[in-house]
Amino acid sequence: MTSKPAYFFCGVGGSGMLPLALIVQARGAVVAGSDRSRDQGRTPEKFALLESKGLALFPQDGSGLTSADQILVTSAAVEETIPDVIAARKAGARAMTRAELLSELFNAAETSVGVAGTSGKSTTTGMIALIAERMGLAPTVMNGAEMKNFAASALIGGDDLFVAEVDESDGSIARYRPTVAVINNIALDHKSMDELRDLFAGFAGRARTVVLNLDNGETRALAGMVSRGKQITFSLKDSGADLVAEDIVLAPGGVAFQVRHANESRAVRLLTPGRHNVANALAALAAAKALGAPLAKACDALTGFSGIRRRLDVVGTKSGVTVIDDFAHNPDKITATLETLHAFPGRLLVMFQPHGFSPLKLMKDDFIATFVERLSGGDVLIMPAPAYFGGTVDRSVTNTDIIAGVRAKGREGYAFDDREACGDKLIELAGPGDRIVIMGARDDTLSTFAAKVLERL
Repeated sequence: MTSKPAYFFCGVGGSGMLPLALIVQARGAVVAGSDRSRDQGRTPEKFALLESKGLALFPQDGSGLTSADQILVTSAAVEETIPDVIAARKAGARAMTRAELLSELFNAAETSVGVAGTSGKSTTTGMIALIAERMGLAPTVMNGAEMKNFAASALIGGDDLFVAEVDESDGSIARYRPTVAVINNIALDHKSMDELRDLFAGFAGRARTVVLNLDNGETRALAGMVSRGKQITFSLKDSGADLVAEDIVLAPGGVAFQVRHANESRAVRLLTPGRHNVANALAALAAAKALGAPLAKACDALTGFSGIRRRLDVVGTKSGVTVIDDFAHNPDKITATLETLHAFPGRLLVMFQPHGFSPLKLMKDDFIATFVERLSGGDVLIMPAPAYFGGTVDRSVTNTDIIAGVRAKGREGYAFDDREACGDKLIELAGPGDRIVIMGARDDTLSTFAAKVLERL
């Protein structure tokens, strides 16, 4: 009798690791893991969930890796000096990256949907998951964020249909061979534009069907390189696209629109606000079309889409001030968030925590330009130091550089060394009608911080 494979996830609480660990476990593997956040006492509810599912959790000191039969799973950026890596090497355990494991599962599925792009991946993946689940397709879904409809970032289904958010930031998108490739947009984030163009072109080239956004210049250019019979296009502006959104009506708690495909037009009402979510919905409907779902049924399913955690999440309102928790961390996502919020009254007090020193350096000028252009006259930008996750980094660009650039263009901004000082400033400034936006990625404690700001109002 063949023994079950045994996987050990180093950093098991990570947004890309946790759902994968649950999927692997559901397929019969023995799964254990460690996480630095758990050792530091952060986000205990996440690790309680994993333990309730039967995952054994260890300190990140190498104590969980003792056998050559184990497979160590790490993120691409893990350092060789981490005790788990040293222990795995000493025990003779095989090591593989998260992307290697995910792509193996993804490529083995009879039908696979890979959702890619600089922005909107998690939301689009969640929308496709809901449509496929409502259609009875029993999808297995790997998302990078919690899908509110399923109260999880993973949906455990069958082996035939695998839907996954696919990451270009580490180049791992090159590993995937999708049946359906969804590309929402392409913009500067972690890599140069030339690198991104090559990665996305390769992703599209390996797919049977490619879903492309004609409203983004880069994806529109990519559409010109893909045979017409292989693509399904969508747009909020171009009536020549396969799926077009019309009669868009924005509201603080959602958005309504008509989607037209050929001679058919259907109403969609989303509980998630913003024009960017109309684009995400069109991408999901196009992917559903590629899977054979009738447009009417797919639109009906989207009406029940509850959203993704930390995507314009309203934490609460107190003393007339609303606190919002949001994942925006690059210029495209920041633009979408600020545009959505500015469609309705109220000053914005934005605390933006950069997701590392390297992205801050790469996108310094774009960050400054985005905040200068997208903040209104009375808005305020507050920035703590970038999130730091260990390792050697170039700290030549910091939050003070961004704030200096924003202030030089006439916007109000403040830089602080730590988040607590940012919280104090937010409380000092906030008044009735204001909206506090806690913005940033790759740090689950931002949600805890947002809740504490609400408590203090």
